[in-house]
Amino acid sequence: MKTALLLLFLLWQSATTPEPAANQQFFRYQRAITTTATSGQSCAILDPNIFPHAAPSLKDLRLYQDSHELPYAVTLSEPEQLDSDTAQVLNLGLRGHNIVFDVAMPNRPYTDVALNLAGQDFIATATVSGTRDPNYTNQTHLGDFTLFDLTSQHLFRSTTLHLQETDLPYLHIELSVSPAPGTRDLNPTPQMVRGVTVPPSRDAQSLYTTALQTTRLAQRGHQTIAVFSLPERIPIDRISFDLPASYKANFSRDVHITGHPVANLAANVSATSETLAGTIFRVHLQQVGRDIRQQQLSVPATLGANMQSAALVEVSIDNGNDAPLPLTAIRLEARQRKLCFDPPTTSPITLFYGDSTLSVPKYDYARLFSLSENAHTAQLGPEQLNPAYSVRPDDRPYTERHPHLLWIALLGVICVLALVAIRSSRRVIH
Repeated sequence: MKTALLLLFLLWQSATTPEPAANQQFFRYQRAITTTATSGQSCAILDPNIFPHAAPSLKDLRLYQDSHELPYAVTLSEPEQLDSDTAQVLNLGLRGHNIVFDVAMPNRPYTDVALNLAGQDFIATATVSGTRDPNYTNQTHLGDFTLFDLTSQHLFRSTTLHLQETDLPYLHIELSVSPAPGTRDLNPTPQMVRGVTVPPSRDAQSLYTTALQTTRLAQRGHQTIAVFSLPERIPIDRISFDLPASYKANFSRDVHITGHPVANLAANVSATSETLAGTIFRVHLQQVGRDIRQQQLSVPATLGANMQSAALVEVSIDNGNDAPLPLTAIRLEARQRKLCFDPPTTSPITLFYGDSTLSVPKYDYARLFSLSENAHTAQLGPEQLNPAYSVRPDDRPYTERHPHLLWIALLGVICVLALVAIRSSRRVIH
């Protein structure tokens, strides 16, 4: 029995695979990196087309300079503060016909301030001032902003104050509310103000890189349709729409984005398809003596449909009974990623990838990395096949390459143990 257990233990140990080491000859693809810097931090933008040929999560990226592996860090453009904060509304009341209130702001820089206002079909002017004094003295005028709800005109609603970035802890807001043209029943009261939220600062918002773009748009009924063939693993975070500068009309259109994994389409399976929605709009007009200028030509859209295979992505714009928008292009965009490094010499640097057996590298450089404001710009060259590429040999233990042997050995050990137990029971009986 001891021999059988020892055999099983040896088989189990032999099945442990050592982590493969990076070697330039086992990378299928390479790209040259050029930088004008002779010292200090350099960063190159990783275009989204690298994802289909690299391992998942870009875990096989390796930099080499003078045949030595060069540590790096990958940065992802994202807001420093991802979630909105709720601000406290204070001293809500009326001053004449105007709604007035104070707001205690979060302890951080901010730009947009979103007011949750009840009611519809109104136009309002918000006069905003700010101070550092909790007694609201020495206030600084921050601007006058037009807010509106034009639901009955089939246009958009906007109740967000677009400030210049500030960190003033206290705001004072005065709202002058008027009914939109064609509206009679509107009685503005302090109860119209339901709350205030503060999104992340615009100055900390994400940067995006175009992954795919199309100018081929089709009309299907009352919809404008664009279809994209999205390669596997390219992350998509936003859909953007381009209009000619000469187009001045106001509009509000619902957008639907549907992703179908190609593997599922081939197998006639639709369970993992996903659908996202958003709205694009433009409101440029003057009503009740106020100028309204708002537009939104992009929709947040995180697509997971192509994480394991290529995907067919359909973007549709609902035109209703209006004429289709004269869109010049629709773009699928990914949050910008940068590859940053500190080259010790001016020798050429090459990025290698395309070896899925590798794990994510562990560099002190990445653990301690901090993006410099004065980082030099590096350029990533076109993708090329590695001329020295060769298939990585299968260095796995014999038992891992033939896992059925482990099960056969395990069954053998169980049989031996069973025989030993039977013989022992017979001896006890006799």
